[in-house]
Amino acid sequence: MQTLTMHTPEPLPTRTGQEGLFAMNEAIARNAWGVASAVDIYNCDPQTIRDAEAIRCFVVELCDLIKMKRFGETQVVHFGEDDRVAGFSMVQLIETSLISGHFANQTNAVYLDVFSCNPYLPETVQEFAQRFFEGSHSNLNVSLRY
Repeated sequence: MQTLTMHTPEPLPTRTGQEGLFAMNEAIARNAWGVASAVDIYNCDPQTIRDAEAIRCFVVELCDLIKMKRFGETQVVHFGEDDRVAGFSMVQLIETSLISGHFANQTNAVYLDVFSCNPYLPETVQEFAQRFFEGSHSNLNVSLRY
């Protein structure tokens, strides 16, 4: 049996906290199609990321917080034959695009993506998700879609 040592990335250097606001304003000014946010959250609470109902609750609360209208029910499915990728995956259609995520059991990490053509603050998503899943730290990447 091989022992696998997992590396949890260190937090990125402190940012101004305004990058998402800048991206949102740029999206509006440049008439971008939308804003895409990728949030990686590390050292999350193992029970929460392994609980399908908690993940569904998270999606409802997030959509309410960032004022996104859900379209249909949240899909939460557990799969992954390889321990490295096993965990729940989630998809929630919203009227302005979608929210998706993967919850990695082996590393207790959450990989969350929000894409919308409706403006929202990516830092709000990051802060809420990190708090909900009780992560120690997170990284946020934001891009405009044209």
